[in-house]
Amino acid sequence: MNAHPSLDKTKPYYQCQRCGNCCRWPGDVNVTAEEVTTIAAYVGMPEEDFIRDCTRLNANRTGLSIIDKPNGECLFLEGVNSCRIQKVKPVQCAGFPNVWNFPGWREKCEAIEV
Repeated sequence: MNAHPSLDKTKPYYQCQRCGNCCRWPGDVNVTAEEVTTIAAYVGMPEEDFIRDCTRLNANRTGLSIIDKPNGECLFLEGVNSCRIQKVKPVQCAGFPNVWNFPGWREKCEAIEV
């Protein structure tokens, strides 16, 4: 049974366990202009500063992505598994692993099928 009504009911639904492993996977975390505005306000930064200090051009040059720490983790990952922007995280983050995922995600992700 699918616990989320807006998702494809023919596929299982996975409940995030906030393990933080997806935050350590390399790749773009794309952010929209609206998400930039929301996240910048949430972290108490002017949008221009947020764009300069917290984003970069994404790999396919179509928009902005949150920058990675030198070790490859998301800039907003704190400690082992705490997201500094959890309450306003990008749609891309909120959709993982049910809306999208990456090859090998089940070996990394601790989400449980509900």
